[in-house]
Amino acid sequence: MVAVAVLLATGGVAQTGLHGGPSQAEARLPYRNYLSLRGGLDNFFNACLVRRKATVAFLGGSITHNPGWREKTCAWLTERYPETEFRFIAAGIPSLGSLPHVFRLQQDVLDSGAVDLLFLEAAVNDRVNGTDSLTQVRSLEGIVRHVRSANPAMDIVMMAFADPDKTSDYDRGIVPVEIANQEMIAAHYGLPSIDLGKEVRDKLKAGEFDWKNDFKDVHPSPFGQELYFANIKQLLIDAEAGRGGSVSRSRAHPLPAPMDRSSFVNGAYMDIAKAKHDAGWRLDEHWKPADSAHTREGFVYVPVLESSTPGAELELRFTGTAIGMAVVAGPDAGIVEYSIDHNSWQKVKLYTQWSSWLHLPWYILFGSGLKNKQHTLLVRVSDEKPFGSKGHACRIVHFLVNK
Repeated sequence: MVAVAVLLATGGVAQTGLHGGPSQAEARLPYRNYLSLRGGLDNFFNACLVRRKATVAFLGGSITHNPGWREKTCAWLTERYPETEFRFIAAGIPSLGSLPHVFRLQQDVLDSGAVDLLFLEAAVNDRVNGTDSLTQVRSLEGIVRHVRSANPAMDIVMMAFADPDKTSDYDRGIVPVEIANQEMIAAHYGLPSIDLGKEVRDKLKAGEFDWKNDFKDVHPSPFGQELYFANIKQLLIDAEAGRGGSVSRSRAHPLPAPMDRSSFVNGAYMDIAKAKHDAGWRLDEHWKPADSAHTREGFVYVPVLESSTPGAELELRFTGTAIGMAVVAGPDAGIVEYSIDHNSWQKVKLYTQWSSWLHLPWYILFGSGLKNKQHTLLVRVSDEKPFGSKGHACRIVHFLVNK
């Protein structure tokens, strides 16, 4: 299991930028300009103030995985509610966005036990990874409906972090598609959300700090991490105040009709051992790279179904409306061809812009919006080699199925 549960996190000291730290920046462009409370977080505060026992999960990419806002949030919660026993689930994995999140949700979050509050971020990696808009919507809605089916009382906060592409979009008067999709899903389900992409852009334009010297990178400096945390803290304070001082029992959230009936509501991993394959494939029960390229936690020392043999073929029978696979795409990643239900073969390149130095966890969606019945997936290794790649390798860690 990739998720890591901890009972205590440490905080940090506020950093200063061109015009002081985030606390001073708030006086110019308040954090509340970028927060939407919608349905609030009443159930979470009931867990904190009545049950005195709460579980908080963090599902995201590297900005969630890395030290910073997440640890500060954990520390603040433990300090603000000293009589509450907190359990924190750190389920951030670098490079992963909404598509990976929806299929790893069960294993990395829900299998760890009941969750009271989920922080969800995907907007930066969705842009970087080239996840199309429809897949974003189906993934984000799938996450919301899946967690609400598992625990109808679970509260969710959706967050869109900053990157130069989002700043550029806002500068041109365009709402970034990843943020537009997040806000659309959040509004439909009454979820609190934070648009940090717009806040960073507005504060850059207002001269409160600059990217090069203060924020420094899409993986924020301590200054940027403090700004992210300050917004989250403000949302939590406002949500608690919005309860009107009353303490009530947790209630099930209403579940409206889905926005897209092909959303990945039951997305999950499917065991690679389910595939039938020829002699060109081998199952490595404890895979590790033979080269010096880096790896990601959860995608090394795990079972991998691999082949570097052009023409090697496998077959997977599955029941559901979507199918894909999660691979480790390293320096020798190749190209695979695939067919669903014996229809025409299509190709997909596994080698990525990061593969030369990293065995990247890479999630590929072969098909979605399928009829909910049994299907057959065929995958074979192509004899073509991507530009820059050292080979034809395909290393499958999980199949992805929306049951």
